[in-house]
Amino acid sequence: MRVFGIDPGSVRTGYGCIETNGRRHTLIDCGAITGAPRAGLPARLHGIFARLSALIAQHRPDCVVIENLFHAKNVKSALVLGHARGVAVLAAVQAGVTMVEYTPAEIKASVVGYGRADKQQMQQMVKLLLGLDTAPTPHDAADALAVAICHAHALGPVAREVAAAARAPRHLRSWRHVKPEQIGRRQVP
Repeated sequence: MRVFGIDPGSVRTGYGCIETNGRRHTLIDCGAITGAPRAGLPARLHGIFARLSALIAQHRPDCVVIENLFHAKNVKSALVLGHARGVAVLAAVQAGVTMVEYTPAEIKASVVGYGRADKQQMQQMVKLLLGLDTAPTPHDAADALAVAICHAHALGPVAREVAAAARAPRHLRSWRHVKPEQIGRRQVP
């Protein structure tokens, strides 16, 4: 499964794409989208949208995962960040890709094991989980990879089996339709 993570920001938006089987993760691409320092907000948002759209088209992920804003100290900063999140969501929706959101605390708990981990802890765990020689930089790219890894952990092998069972024909999803003669022994590896 290919997962594309986004850490939205109006100045710098991090992105990271991984390939995962639920247990092992491989880095495909990561980086940060930065706008011109003196560009106005509309120009920066357009740049974020255009670059994310191109990256999603290039990598063709199975899903896009975005860090969710849950609170901010400054109202103006929260509004600007909301705009950046909006164009990231729009890029995913226009690409026709499933989109999922996680809060920063959920991401940190999933990747580091502690919901209040700092930036260096996140970078080091991303480095270890992806088997990289150095921690991804800038931290926005590492955060975006952490978002993707969080989703991969949420979709571990058991979660994928449950999802596959939900797509099974109705007569295979209910015990009412099971006949004892149809039950076979499951092979345990």
